[in-house]
Amino acid sequence: MNNQALKKEILRMSGTDPMKCMACGKCTATCPAFDEMEYHPHQFVSMIKNANIAPLIRSESVYKCLTCFACAERCPRGVEPAKLIEAVRLVAIRPQGKNRMTAGDIAEKLDDDMPQQAIVAAFRKYTK
Repeated sequence: MNNQALKKEILRMSGTDPMKCMACGKCTATCPAFDEMEYHPHQFVSMIKNANIAPLIRSESVYKCLTCFACAERCPRGVEPAKLIEAVRLVAIRPQGKNRMTAGDIAEKLDDDMPQQAIVAAFRKYTK
């Protein structure tokens, strides 16, 4: 799939419009996973806007996003970077025919302080 087709698919899946972005950086400033990400929320939006999708698909940043929607809450224009990142993640994992996490991986990730909802969300997030 070419970059324009990938952009169209990501926009369809996310339901958000990166063209509304004014590149203020508030989304990145509030992101709790900022230090872990190669590409930050405002960069995702810009790269998708410019149909520069391939580096995003290869990046580990798509798996570092917590999908907490802090970026969406801070955006003055209503752009939802987390939805765009989630769509890129789905575009990345679906053709690979494999999951980022399996049921066998769950046990090693558990600790007593982690809410069950976090485990279920992670499993949903990284599987088809």
